[in-house]
Amino acid sequence: MKTINLETIARFNEILTTSTGRAPAPTRHCFLLIPLVIVCLWTSLKAQAVNPPPDGGYPNFTTAEGQNALFSLTTGSANTAVGWFSLWGNAEGSFNTATGAGALLFNTADENTAFGAAALLFNTSGVNNTATGAAALLNNTEGGGNTAVGDRALFSNATGITNTAVGHNALFTNNGNPSFGEGSFNCAFGARALFANSTGHYNNAFGTSALESNTTGEDNTASGYQALLENTTGNFNTATGATALFSNTTGVQNTANGAFALFNNIDAGANTATGATALFSNTTGVQNTANGAFALFNNIDAGANTATGYNALGNNTTGGVNTADGHSALANNTTGVQNTAIGVGALGDNTIGDNDTAIGAGALSDNTTGNGNIALGALAGDNVTTANNVIAIGTSGADVSNSCFIGQIYSNVQPVVGTDPDVVTINSDGRLGRASVSSRRYKHDIKPMDTASETLYALKPVSFRYHEQYDATQTIAFGLIAEEVAEVYPDLVGRNSEGQPESVRYEQINAMLLNEFLKEHRRMEEQDKRIEELTAQLKQQAAQIHKVSAQLEANKPAPQVVNNP
Repeated sequence: MKTINLETIARFNEILTTSTGRAPAPTRHCFLLIPLVIVCLWTSLKAQAVNPPPDGGYPNFTTAEGQNALFSLTTGSANTAVGWFSLWGNAEGSFNTATGAGALLFNTADENTAFGAAALLFNTSGVNNTATGAAALLNNTEGGGNTAVGDRALFSNATGITNTAVGHNALFTNNGNPSFGEGSFNCAFGARALFANSTGHYNNAFGTSALESNTTGEDNTASGYQALLENTTGNFNTATGATALFSNTTGVQNTANGAFALFNNIDAGANTATGATALFSNTTGVQNTANGAFALFNNIDAGANTATGYNALGNNTTGGVNTADGHSALANNTTGVQNTAIGVGALGDNTIGDNDTAIGAGALSDNTTGNGNIALGALAGDNVTTANNVIAIGTSGADVSNSCFIGQIYSNVQPVVGTDPDVVTINSDGRLGRASVSSRRYKHDIKPMDTASETLYALKPVSFRYHEQYDATQTIAFGLIAEEVAEVYPDLVGRNSEGQPESVRYEQINAMLLNEFLKEHRRMEEQDKRIEELTAQLKQQAAQIHKVSAQLEANKPAPQVVNNP
């Protein structure tokens, strides 16, 4: 057996330095010396070499087997060519390996590896490429740092760089100008993955036919069978799951996680779908977020919706700016907009109602077309169907527009006694507050009421009944008519937002009644005092009359008797 001496090792290192433009690293020396030392030791044991010895070995660590293999070699070294016309045009290139008919046929560069018939066939100056498979990287000429594994992988690539294609026809059409990043830095794993990509870059495709139709789209990531299959020019999309974002062509900044997620999306952007069939029917709707199987399933062109939970906003088609959080929340909504449902089945039957808010399992569950309703609590507002502007807190409420229902108040007895309880008031803006505040701290411009209370004498108390929609019992009531009171004293009525008389300020009338009572009380006191004075005068006069009478009686002459003969 022939041995390799140290002079040969030095020559190999010299070739390596010349070909690559860099000196071998110390670790590389070690790995080269180890097998050589083993060979030397083996010869000392007089091992028997194969007989007959293999042919194809040439100077400068060159191996060539096959018709016209390494036909043009001049100064290139450490090349291996096995197959018909493999590395045929290589003259000075080094460290290339070509196995297969026509592999690296026109190569002149260094450090390329081709396994398969016609692999890297047209490569000339491209370096650091690896092609495994028939016709893999066949048209590559100048592109470098590419890896192709599979029949016709990176078939059309000529100048694109740093691409990785694993699978039959993966990145088949890829090509572009690397100076602009075109057709470069792509990764495709799976048969026909990124098949049609031409100048798109920074794309990642994992799965059979993933991103198959992509041409110029960039920064896309597809993981799963036929994920982002139809994407052509869309950018910044992420699809994870079989057929996720299947129909997307030009849409950008979409994220789909789950089988069939955003399946029909075409050109819409900024959507996020997580869950099987989430946003399945979406085509042009933008800025939607769906988390859960069948979430926003039927959404077509509506935007800015957020659905979290199985079947949340499942039937929504064109309704926008909705938020649904919970299993089947807003499940039947179609065109309603600006609704918020949090809880299982919240606003579940809503179809076209707008601006509704439901928080709690089953809240506003039967609302269909009502607008501007608010429900808080489990099953809150479940009696509301078509009414508008209903507020239901902790109670089922009623289908009465412009109404408010709050549970656990009527049953909570709290008389206005002692020093703590107070009365609650509300103004036309809906502001609530304490009513019984009378401290000087809250008042100014204080002065006696005087004759202002005399207006009361012009008021006309009446009996009446409220309309049946307000009082089903039709109980007789007593009071005043606000419009009549306004004619007498405008400040004694409360008015609605349109300035119309709405209520009578009975608490003010009470104060006016007190003023009139006090005025009358003072008048009565003065009358009583006068009566007492007059009574005293009468008594004095009676005493004087009695005294005069007594005197007259005393001075009365004695009667004389006349004797008539």
